[in-house]
Amino acid sequence: MSQSASELAAVILTYNEEDNIAACIDSLQWADRIVVFDSFSSDNTVLAAQEHGAIVLQYPFENYGAQRNAALEQIDAEWIVFVDADERATPDLGSEIRSKLSRPERGWRVPRNNYIFGRLTLGAGWYPDYQLRVLHRMSARYDPRRPVHEEVVLQGEYGTLDHPLMHYNYTDVAHFVAKQERYTDIEAGIRFGRGIRPRMRTYLTGPIRQFWWRFVTLRGYIDGLHGLRLSLLMAYYEYQTWLRVARLWRSQKA
Repeated sequence: MSQSASELAAVILTYNEEDNIAACIDSLQWADRIVVFDSFSSDNTVLAAQEHGAIVLQYPFENYGAQRNAALEQIDAEWIVFVDADERATPDLGSEIRSKLSRPERGWRVPRNNYIFGRLTLGAGWYPDYQLRVLHRMSARYDPRRPVHEEVVLQGEYGTLDHPLMHYNYTDVAHFVAKQERYTDIEAGIRFGRGIRPRMRTYLTGPIRQFWWRFVTLRGYIDGLHGLRLSLLMAYYEYQTWLRVARLWRSQKA
């Protein structure tokens, strides 16, 4: 059942985000409504969201793209801004978003300031990290072929905002590893589904290319040892992705 219409709804996708949800909601008070679109959390996410004045809808999780599409279908607002639970929106960003809603663009990219291990990260692909998050609801859907690192299919043009979202995405290395393990499994499934097979040299060339892209092309070096560590970690998970693709091919033959 969809909610009644409003001009702008801020939507937060959640699963077990009790540590983040209150601060996230507090940063979105400039929206007409705040909707927590929850995947049946087993912690206190729902209660905390309700206590902070958000509307809570629950929907079973399939993948990130499908979850965002479900939110677009169920939340009856003219405009939707998607914010993750570990992100914070400033009042300046809220004012800028509201100033754009009468323009002809059907979507707006938001830059993100990524704080990784507590540090603002300026290289290796994490800055300015534009995200198409402000969407005219009837003009946008997410590509079902991208279950993670979702891509918007937009009917119309999009613009780019100046004020950033603050993204506190990896608190420490253990948090980074936990997320990358999940993303790696998903990415391996995508490559397998596309019929891509690794060759022997892929296990070497794939990680090397990933490291070069992160550390050199995307200027990870400007973050010093922090950037080097992140580039090496991403190269390692490129290697892990190809191992898992190979495992999927072997399991198909078994």
